[in-house]
Amino acid sequence: MTMDVTIYHNPQCGTSRNTLALIRNAGIEPTVIEYLKNPPTREQLVKMIADTGLSVREAIREKGTPYTELGLDNPGLTDDQLLDAMLKDPILINRPFVVTPMGTRLARPSELVLDILPDTRQGPFTKEDGEQVLDAQGKRLV
Repeated sequence: MTMDVTIYHNPQCGTSRNTLALIRNAGIEPTVIEYLKNPPTREQLVKMIADTGLSVREAIREKGTPYTELGLDNPGLTDDQLLDAMLKDPILINRPFVVTPMGTRLARPSELVLDILPDTRQGPFTKEDGEQVLDAQGKRLV
């Protein structure tokens, strides 16, 4: 299937790998952007966050990042300050963001990507941790 899908991917992240595999299970080969090497522009990041309906703070990754060391847990920081930190150190951008003509999602958990993909799934899918997401007919289980 031809559909313009972009995933902001971290190959070291299991959730990101599962999301990429779910996109491919739908018969779509997405544009894969390894955002740690090629971060989005400020405008792209602002748009992605807005399109998901999340706040900037909800789009920050805390685990495995310098979030606390940088004092980003300070509730007085503005969105602009948080965005500056995310762009300076892209590991702070939560992942994976997926952009399709059907919408944008922060695919955490990975099966949230199914909400913005066509119903063209090709058989079963089980996450790396063993959780089955799609049955043999490609029907969503979770």
